[in-house]
Amino acid sequence: MECIKKELPHFNIGASYGGNQEWFDGFMMRVGGCAAETACDLCIYLDLYKGTSLYPFDKSNLTKQDYVNFGTIMKPYLHPRMSGIDKLPIYLEGFGRYLADRGNSSVTLSGIQGTANYRTAETALISQLDRGIPVPFLLLKHAQPRFKDYEWHWFLLNGYIKSETNLMVKAVTYSEYEWLDFYELWHTGLDNKGGMIIAEL
Repeated sequence: MECIKKELPHFNIGASYGGNQEWFDGFMMRVGGCAAETACDLCIYLDLYKGTSLYPFDKSNLTKQDYVNFGTIMKPYLHPRMSGIDKLPIYLEGFGRYLADRGNSSVTLSGIQGTANYRTAETALISQLDRGIPVPFLLLKHAQPRFKDYEWHWFLLNGYIKSETNLMVKAVTYSEYEWLDFYELWHTGLDNKGGMIIAEL
């Protein structure tokens, strides 16, 4: 069986691959604005490639300052808190309010809980990426030290490589991307789990 590879187009802001929460105004947004950052990036992506109108600035001229301002707009909807945005319903409610306030009627949101079995998660992820829509992903704690940089963190998945034996996913965060084993990512080895957000048009 040949590998199947799917990488979605993305966007650059200067030399940055996507946005970066470290640009945001305010200490709490810089350290805890990852949920807002994935929402901002998804809005820009959907405007660029799916024809929505979710980004309140010029999508044809993406600038760092506009992105910072966008983060400030998104903050009331997905604001940092002591425990972080550590449950999918918090993200769904906050981002859903932003979409409603933008007059959106084309994007609907749902969640795949981290307690779902692996095949359910794999099928949902591949289906979503095949539809050309990135997936906001929440990882809480993980038993494997190699995932330490992704713990208690929201990031985007915008590509996959599927072979007969495994599935690698392209994880985007902090202006960079890395390929991760999705089976290992999903099986955290711990009871407290995150999950994925599915945005449908």
